[in-house]
Amino acid sequence: MTRQSSSTSRPLIWEDEAPAESRFRRVQQGAPPAGRSISSTAQGRTSPRIPPTSQAGEDEDFPRFTRQRFDDSPPRPWWRPASTTGRVFLSLAVLIVLGGFTTAVLLLRNYLDHDARFRIEGSESIQASGLAEVSRDQMLPVFGEDIGRNIFFVPLAERRKQLEQIPWIEHATVMRLLPNQIRIVVVERQPVAFVRQGAQVGLVDASGVLLNMPPAMMTQHHYSFPVVTGIDARDTLASRKARMAVYQRLLGELDSGGQRLSEQISEIDLTDPEDARVLMPEPGRDILAHFGEEKFLERYQRYKAHIAEWRQQYPNLAQVDLRYDRQVVLEMAPGAGGAQPGTAGAKVIDGLGGAKPPAGIPAEAATNAASPANASTQTHPAKTATKHPSKLSAQAKAAAERARRKRAEEKRAELNARKQKQHSAAGQGQ
Repeated sequence: MTRQSSSTSRPLIWEDEAPAESRFRRVQQGAPPAGRSISSTAQGRTSPRIPPTSQAGEDEDFPRFTRQRFDDSPPRPWWRPASTTGRVFLSLAVLIVLGGFTTAVLLLRNYLDHDARFRIEGSESIQASGLAEVSRDQMLPVFGEDIGRNIFFVPLAERRKQLEQIPWIEHATVMRLLPNQIRIVVVERQPVAFVRQGAQVGLVDASGVLLNMPPAMMTQHHYSFPVVTGIDARDTLASRKARMAVYQRLLGELDSGGQRLSEQISEIDLTDPEDARVLMPEPGRDILAHFGEEKFLERYQRYKAHIAEWRQQYPNLAQVDLRYDRQVVLEMAPGAGGAQPGTAGAKVIDGLGGAKPPAGIPAEAATNAASPANASTQTHPAKTATKHPSKLSAQAKAAAERARRKRAEEKRAELNARKQKQHSAAGQGQ
């Protein structure tokens, strides 16, 4: 009996080649993953090799992702235990270390707080340097409640502020010196002017801080400052500082050339910070010069160049207003021949030449002042200067300047009246 088998599914032994379809399936199933061919000895037959170029091309078009790439995890830190028990032991170790550190800090603080070696025994434990005008007795009351206290409990910032409340102390530094010493370094204020308040004369520094000193001590220091008026202790510190800034600029400009012209100034009135009124010593009568708030050296030189001429022409000259660029206002002494400040007693010098009444004064008032009936107000009448036409046209165009001068004259008359009242009150008190 002959057994028939399907020849389509399996090749016969004597067949030279297997069918193409079945051979392709076997190649696919047995092909190695990296394009390597199976040895004909292992398979018992020869199988075609897959060209490596086609496999490489497939690898380039479709990159292969291995399982190792997705399974990789970051390495575990060396200090983190892998088990739960290890983590518990690690937490307990951290708590023990923190507790030990906190206990050590508390024990150290308790030792420093209660050890007698850190207590301030007395005033001899407080050292101070930089004291000249401030005595040790003035400074020690600030540290009175710290005697017997632990040095670590002394509030240094608060003590520094209390020391700087003393007028003569500008800056203070307070330090601890172990085991039980307090050291203080003081920077004192430097006076720059005398200040007169009523009948009392004191000192003032560049910041407007008023400084007290006995007259005997002032004599020992040989101070040679100008006297400043117009600064009151009831004014705010900012107001006094602004006035002293004008004073500093005035002296700085006068001494800028090295000639020390400020030594020729006896008194400066800073009542109005916009007008520094300087009392210039002159033979027979001191002259009050208005220097304003700028161009101090230029105005001082103008004053020195013409004061002899003005005094010869006006023997009763009392004030000189130098605040205007092309004009100088001269005022006679109050009550000299009936003249009053701000009226017929004022003369305006144009271009430092002739004289005319200030703006706002009627012409007939000036005529009456120059009449023989009032000739006593001027020993030498004013000489009329011939004015150039250009000056006349310039004056016609300066209406705004004349209005400003008028307001300045009114303000100056008010200040002079106030000062006259102060002088009369001082005379009655004496």
